[in-house]
Amino acid sequence: MKILAIETTCDETAAAVVASGPEVLSDIVYSQIKEHEPYGGVVPEIASRSHLEQLTCVIEDALTKAELTPADLDAVAVAHRPGLIGALLVGVTTAKALAWAWNLPLIGVHHLEAHLEAAFLAGEEIEHPYLGVVISGGHTDMHRVDGEGETRWLGGTRDDALGEAFDKVAAVMGLGYPGGPIVEKTALKGDPTAVKLPRTLLGEDSLDFSFSGIKTAVLYKWRGMNAVHEDKAPDAPSPEDLCASFQAAVFDVLAEKIRRASRQEDLHTVVLGGGVTANKTLRQGLADRLGPDYKLVFPPPRFTTDNAAMIGARAPRQLARGDVADRELRAQAQP
Repeated sequence: MKILAIETTCDETAAAVVASGPEVLSDIVYSQIKEHEPYGGVVPEIASRSHLEQLTCVIEDALTKAELTPADLDAVAVAHRPGLIGALLVGVTTAKALAWAWNLPLIGVHHLEAHLEAAFLAGEEIEHPYLGVVISGGHTDMHRVDGEGETRWLGGTRDDALGEAFDKVAAVMGLGYPGGPIVEKTALKGDPTAVKLPRTLLGEDSLDFSFSGIKTAVLYKWRGMNAVHEDKAPDAPSPEDLCASFQAAVFDVLAEKIRRASRQEDLHTVVLGGGVTANKTLRQGLADRLGPDYKLVFPPPRFTTDNAAMIGARAPRQLARGDVADRELRAQAQP
């Protein structure tokens, strides 16, 4: 079975061809970072226009690299929720048109569930049930996954996603965009105990997240209380120490929420996905904090950020159980 997969939920234009296994035959990603960099974040209108300009070429490249034609395909899959609605519409409309023109089944894939599916691309066997944790620029969520198509949401962010907090911390200090890799690199030279920052855990049993408080705390540490300085305050810590302390704080929160979910749901296998999981310090930090009682499964680094291979990896099992969309498949901004 060979599936053409399409991903346009945010600011990556991606297409892949994935065979049963899953085996990634091609994986093409056009990144829009340079287009959004001047604004310090993703501009939805720019993202949509870029998808319109790039998607056809990206699909052609994916088929060429896989050395296949449309006649060799068994289905078309597309991420149809959640995401930026304009960006989603480009991918969903294109996928519907191709499925109709090529007379192929159309499969609508949930973007967050696909992020967890990316861990399977490492080739590791993962037994159900497990705790699924998605940590990205738009989402920080935990799910109980009991089997194929059996996913229950446990908790998520009440304000900023963790990836967004990384971007905003980098912006406060003028480090650049995207913030995740820059904060991680800067933190390597810092002391994670140098700056006292809050760990927001909410209620005693809560599985929700909140990162707006630590974002504000970083702002005040950098610009002074109530941000009285336009730039770095005279007594501000070094960017290295502040980035290292920020990471330590949010990793403490992640570890505690995973412990709580594990106790409540009796789960000790944790599958993680999303762009923030590319952070090597996060991977090691969670392993150190949680210890040997937890099995942590991460996707290969190249499949952590938005990509179409993860969409294609999930699609065959949906197709096998008859989870096929009709031509009325709709893009949905919300999960």
